[in-house]
Amino acid sequence: MIFLLRRLAFYIGAFFLAVTFNFFIPRLMPGDPSARIIASFQGRLNEAQVDAIRKSYGLTGSLWEQYITYFGSVLRLDFGISTVQFPEPTASLLFYGATWTLVLVGLAIFFAFTIGSLMGIHAAWHRGGFFDSFFTPINVMLNAFTPAIVALLLFYAFSLQLQWFPLGRAHSTSIVPSFSFEFIGNVLYHATLPVLSIFLVSFGGWHLGMRNVMINLLNEDFVILAKAKGLSDRRVRYRYVARNAILPQITALALSIGFLLGGALVTEQVFNYPGLGKFTFTAIGSRDYSFIQGQLLLLTASVLVANLLSDIANVILDPRLRS
Repeated sequence: MIFLLRRLAFYIGAFFLAVTFNFFIPRLMPGDPSARIIASFQGRLNEAQVDAIRKSYGLTGSLWEQYITYFGSVLRLDFGISTVQFPEPTASLLFYGATWTLVLVGLAIFFAFTIGSLMGIHAAWHRGGFFDSFFTPINVMLNAFTPAIVALLLFYAFSLQLQWFPLGRAHSTSIVPSFSFEFIGNVLYHATLPVLSIFLVSFGGWHLGMRNVMINLLNEDFVILAKAKGLSDRRVRYRYVARNAILPQITALALSIGFLLGGALVTEQVFNYPGLGKFTFTAIGSRDYSFIQGQLLLLTASVLVANLLSDIANVILDPRLRS
């Protein structure tokens, strides 16, 4: 319990620092988010209207007052107004994009982690056999590819040439969003290639990581003792070896959340998928500071929450951390 409380205090401190940096960095840059909106009216705004726009972006008052206002807004999940899609609230754009990105990255992480770890367990248990000799080098090669290359190859082959999959969007425009099997099936159909492109470049890493940790544990005393007691191979493999080998995998999974969300930026751009990556790419090109700030905070929060969940999972699986 003390271990988890220490970790929770660390993550709260890290989030506080992220909010602080997120506030100061845009203000060190020339110009401000409201300047683009004010300039688009070409001098037709009076002084009161200009002040109202600057106030809506939290740019009035002293720097300390702006910081307090910004911090309170973050706690209320109020990230301001988007300058690109003015006057749309940034929070609604963020949550819309995050929903589709979670579908994409969630499916890719689930399949990559599960399949990669199971392949690693099998390869380590039968080290030097056909499965290990054939699939391990292939997965090393796939792990060296970048998401952009794989996404472009899949898009060109299966969307442009063979036309087996759609050219973009999260679902067909002719289907009304609902919890029906038709809509969910259509969403999965549109997400197939983006998920596959992330899966292909990431599951090899889980395979190799699990295989290497398993091999190091196979000669430990507790494994030799379990075999000497006559326990079945299946029980020794999963209850004794894989259970200990999965701990560093869970920690690595939490650390990879940020990388996978960053990789999804390129994937969503290639497949014209309406996730956080596509919105962020547009926001960077249009200097939509409020969206960029909100996206960075959302990314930071997701990584911190993932790390906290991995700590809880480690405490559950490793009795030594409970003392």
